[in-house]
Amino acid sequence: MPVELRPYQIDIARRGVTILRRHGILYLAMEVRTGKTLTALQISYNVGAKSVLFCTRVKAMGSIERDYEAANYPFALDIINYESLHKITKAQEASFDLVICDEAHSLGAFPQPSERARMVRKLVGHKNVILLSGTPTPESYSQLFHQFWVSWNSPFPEASFYSWAKQYVRVQSRYFYNREVKDYKDADRDAVMEKCEHLFIKFSQEDAGFAEQVEEQIITVRMKDSTRTGIERLKKNRVLTTKEGTVIADTAVKLMSKLHQLHSGTVIVDQPIGPHDHYAFDMSKANAIKDLFTGKKIAIFYKFQAELGILEWVFAGRVVETPEQFNATGPEKVYLTQIQSGREGINLSAADALVMYNIDFSAVSYWQARARLQSKDRLTPAMVYWIFSEDGIEFKIYEAVKAKKNYTLAYFVKDYQINDK
Repeated sequence: MPVELRPYQIDIARRGVTILRRHGILYLAMEVRTGKTLTALQISYNVGAKSVLFCTRVKAMGSIERDYEAANYPFALDIINYESLHKITKAQEASFDLVICDEAHSLGAFPQPSERARMVRKLVGHKNVILLSGTPTPESYSQLFHQFWVSWNSPFPEASFYSWAKQYVRVQSRYFYNREVKDYKDADRDAVMEKCEHLFIKFSQEDAGFAEQVEEQIITVRMKDSTRTGIERLKKNRVLTTKEGTVIADTAVKLMSKLHQLHSGTVIVDQPIGPHDHYAFDMSKANAIKDLFTGKKIAIFYKFQAELGILEWVFAGRVVETPEQFNATGPEKVYLTQIQSGREGINLSAADALVMYNIDFSAVSYWQARARLQSKDRLTPAMVYWIFSEDGIEFKIYEAVKAKKNYTLAYFVKDYQINDK
């Protein structure tokens, strides 16, 4: 083959075939940038697959196709994004003898299976399946049940999560606004892994010989006085009147969302005066990025759609459309991607720096987005810059996600001493 696998990929592929043939399921828990995709394709070849379905995210499809074509594998490969699974015909479904599920942790919602997990289960059935993720359990070991549930060969015989939880989860009751909610996050790690650890092959960046580590720096930006005043008014009055319309934050959930928007210079107006409800009013963060990274090749992650509008305006003429174009071009180029869609499956290792315009509530987004810069062959430090507003909510979110916790309403209520009745 024209593509040369690294020794550890060859070894993992050999071990993976044994697990797949014996159990019908293999979980490659390989950290980002260690070569999960090519390893999974090699296992497909080694196991004798004739027709493979590769489920992934839209932005990862191009790189998977290039790996497949470069290796010149003899089996047929269909690459599809999860959102298009419903388009697969009965004839196509019957033709696949192996299914690869990229970013498999996205199948792990509980207590009810997500629609994505239901669709994948329909396609997998008794077929061989390879699950791929660098973070199989980003929030809870309860996330493993539905990841394995997509296969009829699941190591867990329970038909539903609720039945499974009776044995593996210490169910707790929590109360939000006088309403009882069952919390199923506290799964017994040892008991869960005892049933499924034989299906895993784990491999870290350290195992792969990554020399560089991600270095992070927080840059604080002072937003316009009018922005700061508006934020304080909204916190005090729970309503903010602007020339674009009225912003309403009459619940803690709404206030958390509105503050998250406002601290980066945009907001969704609840009662708009004009035809649009997305309002961008403060370019302080974007202008700071432009000034600080002059002459640098940077990738910028944003959270809200209105933030994209600000960035496209400030970096007009410098923005490239795809990660492939970005990696192939010289300095001064900028790649823009939304945090959730760009955190997985894309390679931005040619960037001088990764710049986070905003921060997501999800711990998965934090750990995976920052890894987009990493590569085994990278010689310079991988720098990630967080652009936070002065006294902004971003600092609170950062503390939580860095500790591998989602920033939830419970954190927000405590941090801001909200006492809604």
